[in-house]
Amino acid sequence: MTKYHAIKTVIDGITFASKAEAARYNELKLLERSGEIDSLILQPVFPIAVNDKKICKYIADFSYYAGKKNIIEDVKGMKTPVYRIKKKLVEAIYGIEITEV
Repeated sequence: MTKYHAIKTVIDGITFASKAEAARYNELKLLERSGEIDSLILQPVFPIAVNDKKICKYIADFSYYAGKKNIIEDVKGMKTPVYRIKKKLVEAIYGIEITEV
């Protein structure tokens, strides 16, 4: 049990931080098989740097394409202050929108 009561779940030999994240992975796999999405990536990493100085990194849960649109997705039960600031930084630096499920 983690600090926020998430229960680690294993699917396809992959350990997910929560049951919700594992369930979303199953949904995305089905969407990928049906051709609705493609190029599913687990835990894409986004370095966060200011003035060429590395500050930290943000690790999303999933990245995939729906048509020509790249979707960056995070499954959230609890939005911590650290998550909120990293999300804002990544969206500003990379010009993307992080979808929360």
